Amino acid sequence: MDNDRPIFLQIAELIENSIIDGSLVEEAQVPSTNELAAFHRINPATAAKGVNQLVSEGTLYKRRGIGMFVAGGARARLRERRRDRFTEQYVGPLLAEARKLGIGHDELMKMIDSFGAVVGRDLG
Repeated sequence: MDNDRPIFLQIAELIENSIIDGSLVEEAQVPSTNELAAFHRINPATAAKGVNQLVSEGTLYKRRGIGMFVAGGARARLRERRRDRFTEQYVGPLLAEARKLGIGHDELMKMIDSFGAVVGRDLG
């Protein structure tokens, strides 16, 4: 866990990451708040706060007496939200800095491609 961010947000993000990467598929049951609390050694109320945030956003839903489940369409909604946040946090500032430095589109694309080759990943 990261000490700089509230733990309940980190729990929510861990569940979101599992949905995005396909570890938790739509309609799958998510770990209970007690399971999350025991695994991460946190207060169950803190785990519940993270899960409840995802319920209020429509990412998870509750089946009374059974548990929490991944909502239909959750993966697509999360990916879209994360893409928007990625654009705001990374792409926008990257383009602003490139403009300041006089880096054009073609040069920037070459930089991105060569960096991808260095780290061994293709954005494909």
